[in-house]
Amino acid sequence: MKVLVVGKGGREHAFVWKLAQSNKITKLYAAPGNPGMAQHAECVNIEDSDLEGLADFAKKENIDITIIGPEAPLDAGIVDLFESRGLTVFGPTQKAAQIEADKDYALELMHKYNVPTAPYETYTDATVAKNQLKEWQHPLYLKVSGLAAGKGAIHCETLEDSYKTVDEVLVDHKFGSSGDKLVAMGFLDGEEASIFGFTDGKDIVCIVPAQDHKTIDEGDVGLNTGGMGAYAPAPIITPELFEDIVERVMKRTVDALAKEGRPYKGILYGGIIVTKDGPQVIEFNCRMGDPETQAVLSLMKTDLMDVITAVCNGTVADLDIELDTRAATTVVMASGGYPVAHETGFPISGIEAAEALGEVTVFHAGTNVKDGQLVTDGGRVLAINAVGDDIRASIDKAYEAVAKISFKDHYYRRDIGHRVLARLEE
Repeated sequence: MKVLVVGKGGREHAFVWKLAQSNKITKLYAAPGNPGMAQHAECVNIEDSDLEGLADFAKKENIDITIIGPEAPLDAGIVDLFESRGLTVFGPTQKAAQIEADKDYALELMHKYNVPTAPYETYTDATVAKNQLKEWQHPLYLKVSGLAAGKGAIHCETLEDSYKTVDEVLVDHKFGSSGDKLVAMGFLDGEEASIFGFTDGKDIVCIVPAQDHKTIDEGDVGLNTGGMGAYAPAPIITPELFEDIVERVMKRTVDALAKEGRPYKGILYGGIIVTKDGPQVIEFNCRMGDPETQAVLSLMKTDLMDVITAVCNGTVADLDIELDTRAATTVVMASGGYPVAHETGFPISGIEAAEALGEVTVFHAGTNVKDGQLVTDGGRVLAINAVGDDIRASIDKAYEAVAKISFKDHYYRRDIGHRVLARLEE
């Protein structure tokens, strides 16, 4: 099979790395790819925003399956375009991708079909929002309804925080058209976990739960990022809780989208808060998370190509995904200043030494090659993933690997996995 992976970040590197292990693939492409992906695939200089260019390439090269990594091209309708040209593509249609791309729609759907989540209200006018938010109990979440690269959810402790966010989103248009609608969502108190399911629109198979670390600073404080680290499995999700989430959240949502005339094929990501009242959905994503993907795929024994083919062929009900019983931890190394202003172009060293430790894979998220030297080229630069016999071993190995890698002004959280370690000490 000839396979094309669309995207250039750490998530897509993880897909390419895993797919490169399949004996069913004869040629693997990445568009536009990155230096890490170039170790396993031929990188093609087509941006993930160039939908027509990607479709033209897939047609010309007789690509058997194209896999869409990021959310933006899904929201832009890349799956619809490919299908209109008779091309097989892995990912949800534009209408189905609104489960992530329109938070207002997602919450309306959840409430309509009794998927457990928080109360919500949507605003388009700043004055109306401020008047009504006076009646809301704080803390709460304010979220831009559209895509915001993981930075559009704002935790508001006080009414003053909410007013400030309303002004930023609805008055100053900090998030552009993504913030045309501002969603207020009741605070969900509990621990978060990420659930990933492969679905063909009828059936869904969910894999090992993970836990992301969204904020920039240790102790889960500071600005939201795209994710500073993750580990899997997440023991907060017990087997009984996992079964409950699969039935009442994941399957119910797939069924709901089908009933709404938006059959969902691809990966459905449920962001879950485990509250005292049970699991509640804080968000859905129309693709896998980053950096959870790196940890989760490193624990998948089944050929990823078999899973993707089952989704595309509508045979997910026949899938039996085998998972490693060990644990994986991913630590993100970021540019100093991220998630706001940061410099790039700094040389990177130590990756080979880190991977020489064994069971360590360094995934590229924001890198480039300049004059033959690997350099930083983004906010989140590398995601260092380690597999160990248990969660503590995987955390220790991940940080041992991180210590061998260096670039100017690098930053990483030193407490990835702190919740699970605290639980082990109880």
